[in-house]
Amino acid sequence: MEMIRKFADIDGSMLAKVGGKAANLGVLTRAGLPVPPGFCVTTEAYRRITADLGDVTDAALARKHIIDTPIPEDIARAVVSALPEGPVAVRSSATAEDLPYASFAGQQDTYLNVVGAEAVLDAVRRCWASLWTDRAVAYRDSNGIDHGSVRLAVVVQEMVQSATAGVLFTANPVTGRRRQAVIDAAPGLGESVVSGAVNPDHFTVDPDTGKILERRLGDKLLAVRSLPGGGVEHVTGGTNEPCLTDAQLRELGALGARVEALYGAPQDTEWAYDESGRLWLTQARPITTLFPLPGEQHDGLRVYFCFSVAQGVFRPFTPMGMAATRALSSGVSDLFGFPVAAPLAGAPAFAEAGGRLFVDVTGVLRSRVGRAIVPRVFDLMEARSARILRGLFDDPRLSVTNPSRRPFVRRLARIMTRYGVPITLLRALADPVAAERRVRVQADRHLAKLTPPPGATVAERIDHVATTLVKHTVPIAPQVMPVAAAALPMLLLASRLLKGRATPEELQVVLRGAPRNVTTEMDLALWTLAQRLRRDPEVAARLLSAPPEVLAREPLPAGVREFLDLYGHRAVAEIDLGLPRWSEDPTHVIGMIANYLRLEDPKLAPDALFAKGAAEAENMVEELAGRAGGLRGRLVRFALGRARELVGVRELPKFLIVRIFAALRAQLLDVGRDLAAQGLLAAPEDVFFVTLAEAKSGRDLRDLVAARRERHERELRRRHVPRVLLSDGTEPEAVASADVAEGALTGSPASPGQVTGVARVVLDPVGAHLEPGEILVCPSTDPGWTPLFLTASGLVMEMGGPNSHGAVVAREYGIPAVVGVPHATDRIRTGQTIIVNGTAGTVNESAEAAA
Repeated sequence: MEMIRKFADIDGSMLAKVGGKAANLGVLTRAGLPVPPGFCVTTEAYRRITADLGDVTDAALARKHIIDTPIPEDIARAVVSALPEGPVAVRSSATAEDLPYASFAGQQDTYLNVVGAEAVLDAVRRCWASLWTDRAVAYRDSNGIDHGSVRLAVVVQEMVQSATAGVLFTANPVTGRRRQAVIDAAPGLGESVVSGAVNPDHFTVDPDTGKILERRLGDKLLAVRSLPGGGVEHVTGGTNEPCLTDAQLRELGALGARVEALYGAPQDTEWAYDESGRLWLTQARPITTLFPLPGEQHDGLRVYFCFSVAQGVFRPFTPMGMAATRALSSGVSDLFGFPVAAPLAGAPAFAEAGGRLFVDVTGVLRSRVGRAIVPRVFDLMEARSARILRGLFDDPRLSVTNPSRRPFVRRLARIMTRYGVPITLLRALADPVAAERRVRVQADRHLAKLTPPPGATVAERIDHVATTLVKHTVPIAPQVMPVAAAALPMLLLASRLLKGRATPEELQVVLRGAPRNVTTEMDLALWTLAQRLRRDPEVAARLLSAPPEVLAREPLPAGVREFLDLYGHRAVAEIDLGLPRWSEDPTHVIGMIANYLRLEDPKLAPDALFAKGAAEAENMVEELAGRAGGLRGRLVRFALGRARELVGVRELPKFLIVRIFAALRAQLLDVGRDLAAQGLLAAPEDVFFVTLAEAKSGRDLRDLVAARRERHERELRRRHVPRVLLSDGTEPEAVASADVAEGALTGSPASPGQVTGVARVVLDPVGAHLEPGEILVCPSTDPGWTPLFLTASGLVMEMGGPNSHGAVVAREYGIPAVVGVPHATDRIRTGQTIIVNGTAGTVNESAEAAA
């Protein structure tokens, strides 16, 4: 029993003894599903074989040791005695395999149609050794799995001599749509389909109705078939006839539904029809690539918009960051006249999936006003999502049910009256400088009031944080945004006055080098600091030679602390309150200073580029005013001048809100210290892996934190996060991407001009190095990214619209930019020479590089 377990004696709790594949085969067998009989050689056998290896780190040495070590006689005897008559399949079953978050598909070896005891024992040994193939080691590394923690069992299973075989996903792995059976099939053994050696038939089936939704026939030029004496052969041929009947497709769809119901989650299965037409299930494992569904599932289709990604945050939120955002969403809901009964639970539209923040926008799509306004706002802020939402307008499941404009107009009027929006707009148009100064003074007074009483208890500090988030943070937006929003009517007025006399690209030039942008001011302050440090050769040499993470632990160079006093509340992914601010960890700031020190060409100096952009903008204002002439020209000059004076203020609301976040984070660190002193947390920083309510509960949170940190680490490795997600799992952009020509790289023009340069793909700005003149290719940006812009010659972003943060800063620095380019970080390689056309919104490989 220690060495051999039959499938019927295995259940899902035996992962450590039998590995993932065998555990699943045991579960399927015990559920009465048609699994070919077999047994498992347990991990105890592997442990004995590798006992002399110790903590091995050399994969090649481990493989050689296993291959060269004789199988102990008692293990060999147990295996041989359990063998059925006839050929078998011998398959690896690792303890880190077929897991909900890592499938390990194809990472270890499988041997088919194995005949005879000696051949079976040899295949078992080679399966053990395959735990140490280069591909398996690399896969464990990429998933953060400790090599020493993994063991390997081996499945020995009666061989199905299949006439047709393949794979079945119980959810669509491309579009994410749940309750769709997606089937790939080919004649012969399933190895040809699993390995990708054949172009199979492809079918999609609705398992609930049996309807065949898609039928795409492959050429099936290769088949893998068993040889009489053991082993397999590859047979060439091909046929245009489908290898499955409609009845078989419906049978497969029903089988997939049974497997999914058994596990309660979508499954990736392998199956085979033998020569008598009997269907067998040879494997099942979770589909690990599907993005989790947001929120509670409701009747009817729901549409979720990923707010995290729209803000340039692809990483998962910390639990405390998510809890803070939930509380903040209650404040937003209250602002619009929908008070929330349980503020810490968040607004009804708030949803979470995979540690990312989603917003239920179904009501927006079902409203005539929502359809008219929200996509237009997204055109400026997140054009890629705007296209996706418009693509849903024709879906009959999302027809307009709220045609009236009156409720929206009433709510908007209440907000504008409550916060004096019209007066703020008029004051901003009359005197932009005074308007901006006024809102900054108001914000400073507001921040001064948000301090808890001295000696506050844990409960009082948490209540203070919650109250601040729910009641005192959101009102900053309607108080400050009107100042920046006043730029929009000025641009519209100028556009009308210049109709037929100016292009959209020329109007974009007017916005370069705009004043009073707090993020631009921050970047230029950091550049000025770098130039001061350059004058000290010893300091500059140290900054250029030592890693930033090392320098961050040393005494900071002169001037850095002063910079952090002004901007230390900022951070990469700063809308997550749970992440350290620059004042806590200056690694990123030091890395950016080092990047600036590498810039030698004075023509590329950020302050020079900014001044150049501002001069080009002022010249363009005069040029356009001259084209209009007379009174019209004077109006154009006024309108464009006011737009330039006001547009930079758009960064101020977030800047002020992040200051509040930094103050609240400091309060929560005090809470963490108290809880750690009481033994309820292992370390003060662990407070950011619990929620506000949990921090106040008074219970031991250490195990909860450990589990959440592990889950958070897994989510950090997720590469793809959908911009828009339907409640049935469908990712609309993935459906639409099938219509996009292969190799096409198009997005939204964000900053005019064209540049040819070497691409640098950067997924995380912390520690990133960008050579002067390189083109930055990134998922999205927030202010933590923008110091990289100062040495970039161009910008390509997967997210964003013409008025998103990255686009605004790119225009100010005068670098061509294209935003909203799907899968840019996957399709562009570091070192590749590309052409970025910020006027047309295209990215192409240069002809020289292609040649």
